[in-house]
Amino acid sequence: MRAIPSSELIINADGSIFHLHLKPEHLADTVILVGDPGRVAMIADYFDEKECEIANREFLTVTGKYKGKRMTVMSTGIGIGNIDIAVTELDALANIDFETRQVKENFRRLNLVRLGTSGAIQQDIEVGEVVFSRTSLGFDGLLSYYEGRDEVCDLALEKAFMEHTAWYDKLPAPYFVDASEELFDLFKDSVREGITIAAPGFYAPQGRWVRLRPHDMHLNEKIESFRFGERRITNFEMEGSALQGLAKLMGHRAATICTIIAQRVAKDACTDSKPFVRRRIEMALDKLSLL
Repeated sequence: MRAIPSSELIINADGSIFHLHLKPEHLADTVILVGDPGRVAMIADYFDEKECEIANREFLTVTGKYKGKRMTVMSTGIGIGNIDIAVTELDALANIDFETRQVKENFRRLNLVRLGTSGAIQQDIEVGEVVFSRTSLGFDGLLSYYEGRDEVCDLALEKAFMEHTAWYDKLPAPYFVDASEELFDLFKDSVREGITIAAPGFYAPQGRWVRLRPHDMHLNEKIESFRFGERRITNFEMEGSALQGLAKLMGHRAATICTIIAQRVAKDACTDSKPFVRRRIEMALDKLSLL
């Protein structure tokens, strides 16, 4: 059995994993992922008890219990690269023996649920609504660095999208990966489902024009008009594709659930989204306590 070299999996002197600074015993099976470290405190305030609070860089983690269910909530910061770090290190905490540096015989399956904010790109989706990313569309290219990418992606959907948008071949190839069906069944009575784009940036990758003009000024219009049967693309965010793709490759359950705080078609945004976000958090905690 392969022993993972120290250069490939870095373990700190105190026995914690390199970026997250967590030890295996700190990790619950259900992990809530948020971008903003400040949102960790907002969620952890609902816990009945807290076991630990650990911070390093943008990664702030609290593990505790909500209605008797052990959960971990962790911030990842913004972007796909941080999800690559977070998911890989969470999986290592669950499934690598840090003493032998080998994969454990018994696989531990995690529930990884991202609670994010998002901008809607369909006129009928209103600020304050909650969208479950039944499928995540990655503009980032990250999953193509991993073996098995095609086995977990919807290649027919990918082909149709590239043809519809006349996809610029110098951009990373887009990929479509589904969320966990078990998690969708858990949340489906409280959310709107959709296809969510995970963009590798906030400005041009999402069609915004400040000073630098996007390469394709009409890409968002093409995205809005895309249909695959009765399915359509509903919203933008920045992390879900890597989360759902890596989790599926590793055998974990994952989903992205976003509160809509901007209406891109109507060019409207809400700068005080806390009431919407808080309602979404309460709903998610109640659902996850049932796992």
